[in-house]
Amino acid sequence: MVDTDRITGAAKDIGGRVQSAVGDLTGSKSDSVEGRFREAQGTAENLYGQAKDAVRHAADEAYDYAEDAYEQGRRTLREGHERSTEWPHTSLVVAGLVGFGLGLLVSKL
Repeated sequence: MVDTDRITGAAKDIGGRVQSAVGDLTGSKSDSVEGRFREAQGTAENLYGQAKDAVRHAADEAYDYAEDAYEQGRRTLREGHERSTEWPHTSLVVAGLVGFGLGLLVSKL
């Protein structure tokens, strides 16, 4: 999606170039100067629109990256849950060892 500032900036740039060229041809210094001013305004507005587009694109990519990371985390959690239900004895042994370790720590205090 192209930013509207880019479109209006390009239009002002072209209009300024035309006005400047007409001013140069007719010998009108004011038209020539005003055309160059409009051309500079158009270029600046176009660059501003390009910057907004770049920031918007970077934000979209960051959102997509975060969404992918979230989905990967969900997938890993689901796989871990499935494995723990496949091997319930292993889960019980690990829980027992953790409980035993905590019991040792508490009894020494």
